[in-house]
Amino acid sequence: MSKTKKILCTLCSIIPFSAMAKSGSVNYTWGADALATMHDFVVTNMLYVLYICYAIASLCVIVSALQIYIKWNTGDQDIIKSIITLVGACLFIIGASIVFPAFFGYRI
Repeated sequence: MSKTKKILCTLCSIIPFSAMAKSGSVNYTWGADALATMHDFVVTNMLYVLYICYAIASLCVIVSALQIYIKWNTGDQDIIKSIITLVGACLFIIGASIVFPAFFGYRI
């Protein structure tokens, strides 16, 4: 064998061992702290988003109920759309309180 082949064989056999030796000494604890912080952030924001959805749905319910009341008193025959909006807002309130926490795996 020539001298260059011996050097190449030696280098090729040493390089993988040095790469394997470095992989076991890496400290991954900073990632666990970052994940725990992100978890707390997501859970806190999930509650805020849920409360905002409650507020929006409550406003829709109030507006729809007033529209139904006004249309009913004026004798308007087309109140079905307002009733459907009212029922949809009520279902959204119920659905948001179940789906948002369940999406992140939490029960409020």
